[in-house]
Amino acid sequence: MNKITAQTLYEEKKDDFSFEIITGGEYLKKRSITSCDIFRPGLALAGYTGYFLSERIMIIGKTETSYLKTLDKKTKAKRIAIIMKLGTPCVIVTKKLKVDEKFIEEAKKRKIPILRTPLSTTPFIHALSTYLDYKLAPTLYLHGTLMDIYGVGVLFIGKPGIGKSECALDLVERGHRLVADDLVKIVRRGEMLIGMGAEKSDKLKHHLEIRGVGIVDIFRIFGVKAVRLRKRIEIIIELVYWAETKGEYERLGLTKKTKKILGIAIPYIKLPLTPGKNISVIAEVVAMNYLLELRGINAAREYNEELRRILFKKEVPSVHFDEDIE
Repeated sequence: MNKITAQTLYEEKKDDFSFEIITGGEYLKKRSITSCDIFRPGLALAGYTGYFLSERIMIIGKTETSYLKTLDKKTKAKRIAIIMKLGTPCVIVTKKLKVDEKFIEEAKKRKIPILRTPLSTTPFIHALSTYLDYKLAPTLYLHGTLMDIYGVGVLFIGKPGIGKSECALDLVERGHRLVADDLVKIVRRGEMLIGMGAEKSDKLKHHLEIRGVGIVDIFRIFGVKAVRLRKRIEIIIELVYWAETKGEYERLGLTKKTKKILGIAIPYIKLPLTPGKNISVIAEVVAMNYLLELRGINAAREYNEELRRILFKKEVPSVHFDEDIE
């Protein structure tokens, strides 16, 4: 399970959200956030705590603040004490509303940070959820090369030195775009996988290691049109030596294989290598074939159906040509 600290949230978004620390700044780095969902304690403040989501960030907006004003002092203090005792990574008050002194008192007692933002509650919740969804998304680092071929994200995998980077260089020369080479960071977003470079510095991105040549800078050699920062992964091509396949590769394409990454099944092709084989052209065809299949056109299935018609002599009317025409 991925997690971040409340300190990370504060430091990375303090400018975007105009965060202000009300209390508990020293506890920010000790509070872990593990859920991208948020919690508004309306029912809890009303007295029902049977379903209290303590792992979520608690948001106090105008609705909660207005409701607390309707309670007498004793009841209000009791309700606030209950929800703060149940816990939360941190409390965020929206619309720059005044924070009730009882919240501050209980937060200090429980070592819970309280932040405040001038943003309206609903837009803030949407922005915060989007940020947390990205930061807490399941992530995997994989050895491979990710390319954008005709708008299709193709991930090349295989043994070191098998030719993934050389194939990527050839594809870039043919007008396609490099996303990442050598180490690909893969993030699951919903039911899709997004791939990007794993480098911390932008200056290290979009480089290829060509064995015998060294490191080459694709961005500077081929320009901005040859690279992109991230791409959805739609096909996996594994490059394997012919001798190692032992005949275990697809011939007709009727059987669609998949490979699971972070729980998502991605179309998978095992491509045997032989001397002189043009992997770049084959990769282009794989991408174009995938685009056709998205439109409901399956060449392998249509070929098989026509072959079965011929074998079983299910004749169809044909046109006879007396002359040779195209």
